[in-house]
Amino acid sequence: MSKFNYKKVMPRYSFIAILMTLVAIAVVGKTMYIMTAKKDYWTKVANRVKVDNAPIPAIRGNIYSADGQLMASSLPRYRLYMDFNALHQYIDLKTKRHLGDSIWDVHLDSICQGLHAIFPERSAKAFRDSLTHARARNEKDYCFWPQRIDFNTFMEVTKLPVFNMPFNTERDEDGYTVKACYKSGFHVRIYKTRQRPYGSLAQRTVGDVYKSSGEARTGLELHYDSLLRGENGIQHTRRTLNAYLDIVDKPAIDGADIVTTIDVGMQDLAERALIDELKQINANVGVAIVMEVKTGDVKAIVNMEKCEDGEYREIKNHAVSDLLEPGSVFKTASFMVALDDGVADTSTVVATGNGKWDMYKRTMKDHNWHRGGYGTLNFGKALQNSSNIGISRIIDQNYHSKPDKFVEGIYRLGLADDLNLPIPGSTKARIRMPKKDKTGKHWANWSNTALPWMSIGYETQVPPISTITFYNAIANGGKMMQPRFVKKVVKDGEVIKEYPPVVLRDQIAKPLTIKKTQEQLELVVKKGTAKIVGKLKHGKFGIAGKTGTAQISHGSGGYHSGTMQYLVSFAGYFPSDAPRYSCIVCIQKSGLPASGGSMSGVVFREIAEGIMAQSLKIDVTASRDEYSSVLPEIKCGNMLATESVLNYLGFNYSTNWENVGSTTEPIWGIAEWNSNKKQAVLKKESHGKADIVPNVHGMGARDAVYLLESRGIKVKLSGRGKVVSQSLAYGSPVKKGAICQIVLN
Repeated sequence: MSKFNYKKVMPRYSFIAILMTLVAIAVVGKTMYIMTAKKDYWTKVANRVKVDNAPIPAIRGNIYSADGQLMASSLPRYRLYMDFNALHQYIDLKTKRHLGDSIWDVHLDSICQGLHAIFPERSAKAFRDSLTHARARNEKDYCFWPQRIDFNTFMEVTKLPVFNMPFNTERDEDGYTVKACYKSGFHVRIYKTRQRPYGSLAQRTVGDVYKSSGEARTGLELHYDSLLRGENGIQHTRRTLNAYLDIVDKPAIDGADIVTTIDVGMQDLAERALIDELKQINANVGVAIVMEVKTGDVKAIVNMEKCEDGEYREIKNHAVSDLLEPGSVFKTASFMVALDDGVADTSTVVATGNGKWDMYKRTMKDHNWHRGGYGTLNFGKALQNSSNIGISRIIDQNYHSKPDKFVEGIYRLGLADDLNLPIPGSTKARIRMPKKDKTGKHWANWSNTALPWMSIGYETQVPPISTITFYNAIANGGKMMQPRFVKKVVKDGEVIKEYPPVVLRDQIAKPLTIKKTQEQLELVVKKGTAKIVGKLKHGKFGIAGKTGTAQISHGSGGYHSGTMQYLVSFAGYFPSDAPRYSCIVCIQKSGLPASGGSMSGVVFREIAEGIMAQSLKIDVTASRDEYSSVLPEIKCGNMLATESVLNYLGFNYSTNWENVGSTTEPIWGIAEWNSNKKQAVLKKESHGKADIVPNVHGMGARDAVYLLESRGIKVKLSGRGKVVSQSLAYGSPVKKGAICQIVLN
C-alpha cells in the first residue's frame, strides 16, 4: 500500500483556503463599498422597485341628514404636474425613436387652448409661456395649475393631446397620496378631501377636517372621528418587468357613516330667516335652534357671526358654548319654582309701583318704567308682561332667607344639567348655589341683591342649548329629553349602532305646574310682550313662549363700559295646543333698540311658519270646482323635483325627455301650463358647459344657488320667491373667484 503524499496535497488545500479567503474579503469589501459609497444609489434603485409597509388610506365615512341627504363626504381632488425629463425620454416602441419632444411641439397650441377653455382665469398665451419656460429648465415636477381640481375637471384635462397617453399608478413618498404617472410626463397627485354638498349649512355642528392632514377638527366630525375615519391598511409594492404590483398585506377598513337629526330644509329656513334679521338690525351674533319635542332631535342649529367684510358666517358654535346671562327667558323658571313649591300661584298679587323699585339700595326697573309701570298685578300677569319687579319681589319675599331652596328648585328643573352633547366645546350652565360661611349663620358667596337679579335672568350663565332643552321639556309635559344630534351609525347599508332618544328627567315639575306654565306662555304671545310673534302671515296655529332682553356684561368692565351690548331672545314652541317643535332665537347686538319680541320673536315666527308650511297635507282635488282655477305657479329649475310635486298633487303633465329611472341627477329646465290649462309641460333645457355662467332666471333660491356653486361661482342672494335678476350675464365665461348677486321676488 502506497504512502499518502502530504507534500503534494497540502499546497493544494492552502491554495484553495487562500483563494476562498480572498473571495470572502472581496465580497465583504464589495458589501462595505455598496453600503457606504453606493448607499444612496442603491437606495434609490430599491425605492423604484419596491415599497414596504405602504399605508392604504381608509375612506372616511359620510355624514347624512335625517332624510338621507349628503352633508359631508370624502371625494378625490387632483393637482396637475408635468415631468419634461420623462417627456424627453419617451420612446416609440415600434421605431425605438425618442418622439416625446416632437409630439409636444406639434400639440403645444392645442394643449394651451384646451387648458384655457378649462381654466378661463389664465390665457392660452400664459399657459404657453409657463410651460415653455418649465420645459427649458427640464423640470421634473412642474405644477402648471396651482389649485386642486375635481374629478370632472380632471377628466377634461385628460382628453387633451399628450395628456391622454397611458399611465401607471404609484404612491408618493408619504405613502398616502396616490400619483398617476402618464408616459408623456403628465402626472397628477390625488388627494382625499372632505366635501360639503350644502356648503356652510350647519357647518360648525357637522364640523370639518384639516385640509393638510385630513384629521377631524370640529363638530360631529371630531366627536365621531373613531367611527368615521376607519382603519388604514398596509401593502407593499414590487416592480415586475415594466409594471408595479401592489400586494395587500392588510386591507383598509373604510369608515362608517353617521345619520344626523338635522333636517336640511329646516336648517336652510332657519339660517335664511336669522341672517335676514341680523342684517336688518346690524347685529353681531345670532343663534337659532329647532328641536323636536317628543325626541329631543335637533332639526336645525344656526350660529351666525358678523365678519370683517360685513357678511355673516358660522365661526363658532355659540349655541352650545356661549355662557351669557339669559335675561327674561329665565323668568319662566322662577315662575315654575314658586308654583311648584306652593309659595305663590298665578293669582298671587304683587305691587310693582311706578316701574321702579328699591331692592336693597339698588333700583330695579320694568321695561315700561317711563310710562308709569304696571302698578299692582298678579303673578301670571307679571310673567306675561315680563315685569322684573313683579317676578323678583315674589321670589325675594319667599326665598330671601333661604336662597338655596330657590336654586335647588332651578336645579330640579334641569337648567343646570350637563347635557353631554357630542359637540366639542359645549359647556353646561353655571348657576351659583348659595353656601354658608364657617359660622353657618351667614351666606359666604351671596348678597342681598343676588336673588332678585337671579330670578330675572342675571347672576347666571346659561347656553342657548340648555334654555331650549328646558322649554322643550315644558312643551313635552315636563319630560326633559337630551338634545340628540345623531340617530344611528351605518356601515355597508347595515345599522351597527343606534342612538335612541334619552330622557334626562321624567318630570321637571308637577303636572299642574306644567299646565299653568303652558297657559301663561300662550298668553305671553296672545296678550303679553310677544304679541308680534302671534301675528302670523300664513296659516293658523298657536305659539307659546317667552321674550328676553338682557344687558351683556363686559367682564371686569361691568355692563356700562363702552357701547351697551344686549342679548335679545325668544324661546318657545309650536303649535301650542299639540307641541311638535320647540325653538330658541338669540341675537347679540350693540346699542338700542333691543327687543326680544320684535327682533328674535319675528325670526321665531318666520321659522315656525316655514316649518308648519312644509308639513301641510293638502288635498288639491277637494278644493277644486268647475268655477275655480287652482293651478300653482311652477318655477324653473330641477324638473325632477317639479315632476315629483305634480305627481303628489295629482296634476297631469308631459315631458320632453325619456324615463330616467331612479337617477338623482337634476334635469334642468322650464315648466308651463298648456293653452287649455289642463296639463303642465316640462321641458329640459341646456345651461351650457361647466365653464360658462348658467341662466337661473325664474328658479327658486335652492336650485339657483346649487347650479351656480356647482360651477365654482360664489352666490349672494336677497329677497324671496324666484330669481328676477342675476349680476353675471348668462353665457359669459366663469372666472376664478366670481361672485353672482341674485335677486328674488
